[in-house]
Amino acid sequence: MLPRFDFGEAVRVIRNVRNDGTWPGRATGELLVRRGAVGFVQNVGTFLQDQLIYSVHFLDQGIIVGCREEELIGGDEPWTPSRFEFREKVRTRVPLAVGGEVIAPVGRVGQVVKVLCGNDGGQSYHVLFQDRVLCVPEQALEADAVTEDA
Repeated sequence: MLPRFDFGEAVRVIRNVRNDGTWPGRATGELLVRRGAVGFVQNVGTFLQDQLIYSVHFLDQGIIVGCREEELIGGDEPWTPSRFEFREKVRTRVPLAVGGEVIAPVGRVGQVVKVLCGNDGGQSYHVLFQDRVLCVPEQALEADAVTEDA
């Protein structure tokens, strides 16, 4: 089992890193490092003899966290950032319809339940509107102003 990344190499985290309860002074579930952040490998170790764990120093956040290899890509690899994250409230910019029936009119508030990484450079999301989950492209959404001010 050889590591893909070496000491000092720039890496980008592709998933949000949240406190699993082991980070002192931070609430469990609190966001530590947002997906897309670039850090530098400080150390490589193993967990349960079959998983590589990288200690990654995220300079902008001033934090060192452990990341599994599948959570990292090279710091210079292509990356499309997402505007919204899991659990964020969003509002529709255009009416959303299924089979000609408008499910979410302009201004309807929904909650992001999944961020989908677009291979073509465009992001989309699974968004819960009342009792329906729709796959919505990023350009059809805007931040919910009430949530942003809170």
